[in-house]
Amino acid sequence: MMKPIGFVGLGTIGGMIARHIQQAGHPMMVHDIRAAACESLIAGGAEHAQSPAEVARNCQIVFTSLPGPPEVEQVALGAGGLLEGVHDSSIYVDLSSSSADLIRRIAGEYQLRGARVMDAPLIVGKRGIANKSVQVLASGATEVYAEMKPLFETFADTVVYTGELGTGTVIKLAHNLVRRGIGLAIGEGLVLGAKAGVDPELLWQCMHWGLDVQLQQLVKTISEIVLNGDFEGPASFGIGLSRKDVGLATELARQHNVPMPIATLVEQIMVHAISRGWSEQSTASLFRLQEEAAGITVRKRKP
Repeated sequence: MMKPIGFVGLGTIGGMIARHIQQAGHPMMVHDIRAAACESLIAGGAEHAQSPAEVARNCQIVFTSLPGPPEVEQVALGAGGLLEGVHDSSIYVDLSSSSADLIRRIAGEYQLRGARVMDAPLIVGKRGIANKSVQVLASGATEVYAEMKPLFETFADTVVYTGELGTGTVIKLAHNLVRRGIGLAIGEGLVLGAKAGVDPELLWQCMHWGLDVQLQQLVKTISEIVLNGDFEGPASFGIGLSRKDVGLATELARQHNVPMPIATLVEQIMVHAISRGWSEQSTASLFRLQEEAAGITVRKRKP
């Protein structure tokens, strides 16, 4: 008989992923601090465990999907946690948005018991988890990845191996940071336009049209200019002109008493670039200021 796949943490994301695994034909053992969260999976044939430790004792492979680092640490290392049940054939896979340092610390503890650990946070695509529109960012030992990939494919349409343990989480956190930053910048623009008297729905329709074009251009800029370090090429719309537009927006905001922290920071970064003599260069050159501040260059790795 097949050993059950263990799953701890059956919230909105974890519950749906566990159902995909179950629907692919895998027997399961599940646990959640809310017993009701397990009911649909139990109705589908899953066994119910009283603790994470019980899950780990009875399953070779255990997934967790939890709110954040405190919950991951408690389930993985705390009293009644997975560590009390893992054994020398165990594979523990954390799908949570957590901490790279924490998953590495967990791996060190589990290694003492012969268990292996994989970090595999998720990016959900536009069609949603229910439709398996999910990208898995899997990191850890390559042999563990090879073993786990078929299981990842039961609930995800894209599986990426990111390298050494913890790199999946680094990518997920960087992605989420950018995603939320974009949302806040859009919020500033929408509120500014509405307070200046523009119909919000019309404003968003126009803004959305332009953002679609801008996002496509930004993807091209990062791929072809930033990652190649080719900042000196001709610019169709330089930093100087871009700064002028941002300055006009922040001036409008002052007229209407709209706080614009993100726009103000963007304007000051552009002023810094112009003071470096980059006025005629493309806005891709702004990436260089962040590179210099961090002491690193972001370039494609040579094969």
